[in-house]
Amino acid sequence: MEFTTSVAMVDPTFYVPLAQAAEEAGFSAVVLPDSIGYPEESDTAYPYTTDGDRAFLENKPFIEPLIASAAMATATSRIRFLTGVLKLPVRHPVIFAKEVTSLAVISGNRFDLGVGTSPWPDDYELVGLPWERRGRRFEECIEIIRGLETGEYFEYHGEFYDFPSFKINPAPTEPIKVIIGGHADVNIERAARIADGWMPAGMSTEQITAIVARIHERRRELGRDHLPFDVYASNADSMTLDGIERLAAAGVTHTGGGFSKFMPYSLEADSEPLQDKIDAIRRFGDEVISKLR
Repeated sequence: MEFTTSVAMVDPTFYVPLAQAAEEAGFSAVVLPDSIGYPEESDTAYPYTTDGDRAFLENKPFIEPLIASAAMATATSRIRFLTGVLKLPVRHPVIFAKEVTSLAVISGNRFDLGVGTSPWPDDYELVGLPWERRGRRFEECIEIIRGLETGEYFEYHGEFYDFPSFKINPAPTEPIKVIIGGHADVNIERAARIADGWMPAGMSTEQITAIVARIHERRRELGRDHLPFDVYASNADSMTLDGIERLAAAGVTHTGGGFSKFMPYSLEADSEPLQDKIDAIRRFGDEVISKLR
């Protein structure tokens, strides 16, 4: 089992010291959320709160995750960075491919790309894209990133994107892992069919066990079961040694820990001092990570 910690909705000056503390404590990755903006008016709901309310997001700071990863990568040497998850289809894939491959180069291949489609039509409206057919747009974006990250000449002729052969330079020396987030059947299928991993949110260990089994069975059917596959999942079991063993038995490869006292769904801003957050990271490293290595 590998361990991640999330850096989200905190004072932007905390990002680098928290990444350094996580690296020192033995964490394998920092997970970063993605948020484009908060609409003044919206009738869409948040899928991971019981009542669908997303008012807790209104005044929370979100640093763009590639920029945050670049800043933290320059101040660390081992720890990896993962978007959890980035709203890929609202970005132009050619520009984004240049950005993400540049980050992979700058970080020494320490970046993994967790992606989803976004649960909100608002995000598509903000950038002038249709909500309809977002799933196919999503897959085209992934295909384009994988074609351009090779550094070889690449052309594309799809439903949404069409361009002649060109290449980008520099290119990373390793492929960027694509981790698909989401609980819908279509995203579970995509994870099995085209991804390097899967990331749920708010699921019990029993639910994770069932879906991971489905994914691996589908990967066997597709002849992809020989390829590495990561599962990033965190829940209440992530906080205890026995619980972590249950997650590992379920097929989880990475789970989260070292969380601060700040509740992410709170309407209030995070007022916890940086040192308290660092102490929580170190404590998890001492009490959990060191005992499982």
